[in-house]
Amino acid sequence: MPSGSGSGAATSRWARRRRGGYRAFYGESVRPVPRWALLSSVCAPVLLIAGWTVAALLEGPAYDPVTQTISVLAAYGAAGFWVMTGALLALGVCHVLTAWGLRAAAFAGRVALGGGGVVAWVVALLPPPSSGGSLRHGSVAVVGFVLLAVWPVLAAHRSGAAPWGLRPVPSLAATVVMGVGAAWFLIEMQRQGAPGVAERLVTTLQSLWPFVVVVSCVRHAGPEEGGGGAGAGC
Repeated sequence: MPSGSGSGAATSRWARRRRGGYRAFYGESVRPVPRWALLSSVCAPVLLIAGWTVAALLEGPAYDPVTQTISVLAAYGAAGFWVMTGALLALGVCHVLTAWGLRAAAFAGRVALGGGGVVAWVVALLPPPSSGGSLRHGSVAVVGFVLLAVWPVLAAHRSGAAPWGLRPVPSLAATVVMGVGAAWFLIEMQRQGAPGVAERLVTTLQSLWPFVVVVSCVRHAGPEEGGGGAGAGC
């Protein structure tokens, strides 16, 4: 038998096994994660980081990203107020769209991720004052952090056929890392150290994890079962 024919047969067997694993997890009647979710999920960290970077540049040398939090950039009267507010609103849109498209995740996880997006809108609409803290802003921000920290473990499946990003171990690890980052942030706030660095690390992880999960779901489904084109995004 020609080597090309043998290679084609091996590829065909691999494709059948992959489709079998796909159907074992998703089921025949459930559509996989649409490819436009890649766009909405990758936009989240890009827009967030771009937002605080541009807002900090507009604020000038008076703003110290090491010792000051992101909320300072979104405060009333800040030079980059509208930039940071717009970034938070866009971040919320991205999370809501990703939660909508992430059909492979457990329902509780999708609700938590979408809830985190809604909270981002509320945070943007309740900016802190130019000086001093804000109990409302801080309380809402805490709710958003909790939702975005627990959604990975809530979205996980015990099935061995689940995409990598929805398996228990990676999902639990993501939640634990975010929790450790939050503890570090609180410690830095208490000791007046580098809360800005800690907050940026945690929020970057939280905005990036949905993209990791979506990529794992799209790769798990394979090119034949992948969803529609990039018809939506943030």
